[in-house]
Amino acid sequence: MATLQNNHPLHIILADDGSEHAQAAVTLLTTLPLPPESLVTALRVFTPLQASEHATLQAALDRTQASFTEKGIRAETELLLGYPAEKVIEYADQHRPDLVVLGAKGLRATLGILLGGVAQQVIEYAQWPVLVVRAPFKGLNCVLLAIDGSSYSHQAAEYLCQSGKFARLPLPVSTEVHVINVLPPTPVLLPLAEPGTGMMMPVQTEEITAYQAEEEQQGQALLEPILEGLKACGVKANGTLLRGDAATEIMDYARRHQADLIVVGSRGLSEVKSWLMGSVSRKLVHYSGCSVLVARGPHP
Repeated sequence: MATLQNNHPLHIILADDGSEHAQAAVTLLTTLPLPPESLVTALRVFTPLQASEHATLQAALDRTQASFTEKGIRAETELLLGYPAEKVIEYADQHRPDLVVLGAKGLRATLGILLGGVAQQVIEYAQWPVLVVRAPFKGLNCVLLAIDGSSYSHQAAEYLCQSGKFARLPLPVSTEVHVINVLPPTPVLLPLAEPGTGMMMPVQTEEITAYQAEEEQQGQALLEPILEGLKACGVKANGTLLRGDAATEIMDYARRHQADLIVVGSRGLSEVKSWLMGSVSRKLVHYSGCSVLVARGPHP
């Protein structure tokens, strides 16, 4: 991870549907120390059935633009006809943003559902980093970065610092980043009957203990360079090793530490080797009680 500061301007696409979660996304973005000349494009998509609401929707977009302008952030608006998820992804592919931001659920989302259909589709199919914001937004005091040693989780780590000549997500100076690595659960071994005797053979716990110690050593080795890189960028950071089901441990940790944001890669090493796989990222986006950033980019 690069250690030099860089003020490369960011282009952020905000999918604004007028919901409380979209408003929380606006508030979140206005608290970030964005580099000079950064641009936020507030994008609203309306369906053919909403054609008569064009003027009202544009007025709402203008208010969103004013919220950024008041904070000294350059902002533009786009009002497009089509279907929301499809148009957001299409617009992002055309403009290659540094980040796509949207609320967890829109105005018409069913009560009790943590993730709306538009957010789900954008998360699944967009090629760019996606930040799903959940209301209420109370600041970015605690950010949780989940890693698994894969190149994808390394991208997630770099997204909180500078990567090459491009700046990524600038955090407020008061933000503390908790970096966690979740190791596989401890296996439950049952004694087996010795062939021909019927006697139970003892479980070789020494071998298991030695293997787990090696896992923990490797896990700590993954944490250290990321912590060093974050600290070199001026980010307050600490690291923790956990063991168990990855998604469950991450969400439990986030609840205990009142995390405001979870940052994760889009998938891990492979379906066999990786512990933090795409399915884990998907669970975090769907079931986590806080905002989630899925950092993705070109395949390393």
